[in-house]
Amino acid sequence: MHPGAWWIWALGLGTAASRTTNPLLLALLIGTAGYVVAARRTSAPWSRSYGAFVRLGMAVLGIRLAFAVLLGSPVPGSHVLVTLPEVPLPHWAQGIRIGGRVTAEGLVFALYDGLKLATLLICVGAANALANPARLLKSLPGALYEAGVAVVVALTFAPHLIADAQRLRAARRLRGRPDRGLRGLLQVALPVLEGALERSVALAAAMDARGYGRTAAVAPAVRRTTAVLTLGGLVGVCAGTYGLLTAEGDSYGLPLLLAGLAAALGGLWLGGRRSPRTRYRPDVWGARAWLVAGSGIAVAAGLIVCAAYDPVALRTGVVPLVAPALPLWPAAAVLLGLLPAFVAPVPGQPRPAGNRPPGNRPAAREPAATEEPS
Repeated sequence: MHPGAWWIWALGLGTAASRTTNPLLLALLIGTAGYVVAARRTSAPWSRSYGAFVRLGMAVLGIRLAFAVLLGSPVPGSHVLVTLPEVPLPHWAQGIRIGGRVTAEGLVFALYDGLKLATLLICVGAANALANPARLLKSLPGALYEAGVAVVVALTFAPHLIADAQRLRAARRLRGRPDRGLRGLLQVALPVLEGALERSVALAAAMDARGYGRTAAVAPAVRRTTAVLTLGGLVGVCAGTYGLLTAEGDSYGLPLLLAGLAAALGGLWLGGRRSPRTRYRPDVWGARAWLVAGSGIAVAAGLIVCAAYDPVALRTGVVPLVAPALPLWPAAAVLLGLLPAFVAPVPGQPRPAGNRPPGNRPAAREPAATEEPS
């Protein structure tokens, strides 16, 4: 599976989450992302990041609720839960309060708002758990080759640093020396740093021997055009993405995003001419990748269309307090995000023996010279 397909799928779920405050739809998006991660996550170390993003989302939700209790909420409410001591503020801080009344409407509004942000973080965590970061960086265009190599090296060295620290701490425990606290950290940090420097020098020598950093001759006009197109395109992509993620940017979000993508791709294509290179075993964007990416795009498009035609169904009111209802068509659109759990390849599944290439079949064992054939 191409790693870019997982990111497009996750960004589609995140775009859908930004269009609604309905807690049932947000919970359905979280369940969809969690089911796909559970079904198609590998056993690699980077695939364990999903739990960290879930905890981060829950922490964001708790912080949003704490702010609503301490600083109040802009939503008026009549159901007072508790009245906290209010801190008097000067006249220039009008509109801000610390303490005071805590209403049920304000807490529910904060809950819906925090749950939307938590869903966005969980969708990003799903992409991190499913897409191999090294393969994703390997698929970068030639203009971003140097940056991609630097990030790949960092991602490769980080597990080695953690493994070295664990090995040294275990060795200190076996020798009866302390491995915790500031003293243990200082005595472990020096050997870890020494090993990192040795690996860095060896990697630099290997990269220099393989010709890393050599560029082709490009005219100055081409370099300036590349910089203008790339930077302008990235600014357009950021502005268009912001427009798509906010309800006020429906009119300019998609055109600006498409224009920015076109300019950025043109700049990256021109920039790739200065670093001619080939890829070893490039990732192929096949039919499964189209299905995975298309399912995320379908979820985002379904929620955008539903928000345009029936915005009330996606916005649960808090004044007055009403129980949230699950709209049928938006829920059906969200369930399209479950498609990768059935079409994506199963991680770690061995290839059937009949489908192996002839060169990969295990050879029959021949008897040794001292053995007699049975």
